Amino acid sequence: MSENGERRHGLEPFLAEAPAVADAGVTILVQSDTGFVNLRGNPADTRFVEAAGGVLGQNLPLEPNTFTSGKHRVYWLGPDEWLVVTAAAAGTAAVLDEALAGMHSAVNDVSGGNVALRLAGDNARDLLAKGCTLDLHPEEFPVSTCAQSGLARASVLLGLLDDTPAWEIIVRRSFSDYLCQWLAHSARDHGAHFSAA
Repeated sequence: MSENGERRHGLEPFLAEAPAVADAGVTILVQSDTGFVNLRGNPADTRFVEAAGGVLGQNLPLEPNTFTSGKHRVYWLGPDEWLVVTAAAAGTAAVLDEALAGMHSAVNDVSGGNVALRLAGDNARDLLAKGCTLDLHPEEFPVSTCAQSGLARASVLLGLLDDTPAWEIIVRRSFSDYLCQWLAHSARDHGAHFSAA
């Protein structure tokens, strides 16, 4: 069994009661197979950047409010902080910790405290705009852009995955049920279909 074989996101009761909408304008996928690793380090330290990138198999995003995609999604959170979204958080954290030993860095598996939602559909941007003050126009918020913001009074990390458009919303587990309830209510004009992977 994989490390995520028994991972629970806490939204099982919500999903069991979520209405099924055949022609939904928005689909919302709870990503059960996703874990999270918080990474801290000095981006000016070439050894740190190369070691972390070598473990992840992709570059750390060094430009503010961007993320890189590959085997993982690596979100820039601040000048010395990243969030690695991965299917193998415990293993990734262990290998990063070993590779960065002796460097000024910190690696923490924070999977238990976060939930990832994937929001897609023609009406996804309109739905987000109902509860978020960011300018989500494609010219201002292009693919591979991310931002920490509020969504319906919940603190979230929002990233635009592609131009279909598909968005990733990472929210604290304690706010995930509230946020899903808000999304379902706010999408009533378009219809929302919830599922889990």
